[in-house]
Amino acid sequence: MRKINLILLISMLLCVSLLHAQNPNKNFQPNKTKMDQLLNSINTMYVDSVDFEPLVDKAVVEMLKELDPHTAFIPKKDVAAMNEPLQGSFDGIGVTFQLIKDTINVMEVIIDGPAEKVGLIAGDKIVRVDDTVACGDDITNDWVRKHLRGKKGSKVKVGIIRGHNPEILDFTITRGAIPMYSINVSFMVNETTGYVKLERFAATSTNELVKAINKLKGEGMKDLILDLRGNGGGYLNTAFEICDQFIDGVKTIVYTDNFRKTGETFTSSKGGVFKEGKLIVLVDENSASASEITSGCVQDWDRGLVIGRRTFGKGLVQKPLNLADGSQVRLTISHYYTPTGRCIQKPYDDGLDSYFKDIQQRANRGELYTADSIKFPDSLKYKTPRGRVVYGGGGIMPDIFVPLDTTRYSTLYNEIVRKGIFGSYTADYLDHNRDELKRQYPTFEDFEKNYVVSDAQYAEFMEYAKKEGVKDSASFKFSNYAEAFLKTNKKMLDSLFTSPNVDMQRLDTMFQHYIDKNYDEAMRLRNEQHVGEYIKEYMRFEIARGLYGYGEAYRIFLETDETFLKAVEVMGDKKIFKQFKVDSK
Repeated sequence: MRKINLILLISMLLCVSLLHAQNPNKNFQPNKTKMDQLLNSINTMYVDSVDFEPLVDKAVVEMLKELDPHTAFIPKKDVAAMNEPLQGSFDGIGVTFQLIKDTINVMEVIIDGPAEKVGLIAGDKIVRVDDTVACGDDITNDWVRKHLRGKKGSKVKVGIIRGHNPEILDFTITRGAIPMYSINVSFMVNETTGYVKLERFAATSTNELVKAINKLKGEGMKDLILDLRGNGGGYLNTAFEICDQFIDGVKTIVYTDNFRKTGETFTSSKGGVFKEGKLIVLVDENSASASEITSGCVQDWDRGLVIGRRTFGKGLVQKPLNLADGSQVRLTISHYYTPTGRCIQKPYDDGLDSYFKDIQQRANRGELYTADSIKFPDSLKYKTPRGRVVYGGGGIMPDIFVPLDTTRYSTLYNEIVRKGIFGSYTADYLDHNRDELKRQYPTFEDFEKNYVVSDAQYAEFMEYAKKEGVKDSASFKFSNYAEAFLKTNKKMLDSLFTSPNVDMQRLDTMFQHYIDKNYDEAMRLRNEQHVGEYIKEYMRFEIARGLYGYGEAYRIFLETDETFLKAVEVMGDKKIFKQFKVDSK
């Protein structure tokens, strides 16, 4: 108990040490002095030797929980890994991999990367790294990253097995800077509409977006669908730069503020690669922070339409503070506001647990399935320059709502994904058929138009999944059906148990029949939801990914993506753009 109290006390005192030296809080200096006194006293007087690093780290974590949901402490061992996705690159050999049956399977080889230059291809299995066997129970994702990544210019020797040739092929790879692209999918949907999916707002994202848009323009693009679904954000400056590609004239894109009044205002410039043309931004409940800055700016200036579901609701700006020991604090320094003055930060007064369960609570309230379930108070109402009503206080509400598609998810589908069956089956399948498939379908377009997962292949896949431990079952909450049985048959059960001789066999037969009937109905409903079709779709995706790469294969998912299809439909209807007072030229 004494140790816990000590941690909490240090937590309280450390809070003030993270504030700026000129903080106007009057109690800053006395509490900073108190903290120094306490730590010095523990160091010189405490009964036992103290390891201060874990003690202070725990104290910092506990203290930061009292501030807001997004101020966070990152231990020094995790700083590099946390920053990599936003920095846009790391040093390594240039492959994406998946552990399948304790073996490192190369899923993709980055074009012009070190691995491709020496001859590695998708489908290779890495079985040795330098002099260490690289398969078995001890091989984890962290093990692979630790052994394949390394300083640029250093060398690593890998032994691989290719196809059914048992001979191990050795390659010596000189590690290099490997880009982590934030745009992996961009293509022409039709003759005039382009599509770009932005995964995160990283240091390289603006250049990637400009390059993608210019390429699509060269292919005839006049209108753009920008997909920010699942994009949790990134750098504020990158969000500003990306908005600047779309907003014409000198206008406020986003501004920040805090009680010190040290915020900034970011305004658009005359430059930019897509100032004209119809624009649609796709969002969902996992679009946050920089994604909300972008979609909010596009909406506030009547520049385009936002389609999907209400975004996460993160309106706080973090600044990374590098601490003396190499650890880092991402400290919230401001709220950000969209051009109309909206702060879209959702409340967090009920604690962190409730805050991060908000998406589940939205689902429970039906907000992911119908727009009518989403209520905004009039106090959060704002208007765009053309009179469109928009709301703050809890994410960006799209102009056109598309409900969450629950039909593709089932216990069977989820178990297949969770057990990695799609990847392991595809690896085996491509080992036997890669050359023939590439001959039949030399381009992704050929594959997309002509490759069909037959019923026989589907049955083969399901048999494979069964051997890997997947059970073909429906979602079935036994307790709910048992309770319903008791309520439905209450009178009969009361009379049965008050008779001198209880017929347990009859009761058992009745209950078993009831459960069997309802389970069969659950299976029927599941099959009506086209789960088999979605499994076939995922099979096509994995096979295409193995043949042509993720960027091409992702288009298979869009074939049945209701939000994407709605965007394509709306893009072709100028009346909808006029209805929302958005330019359609």
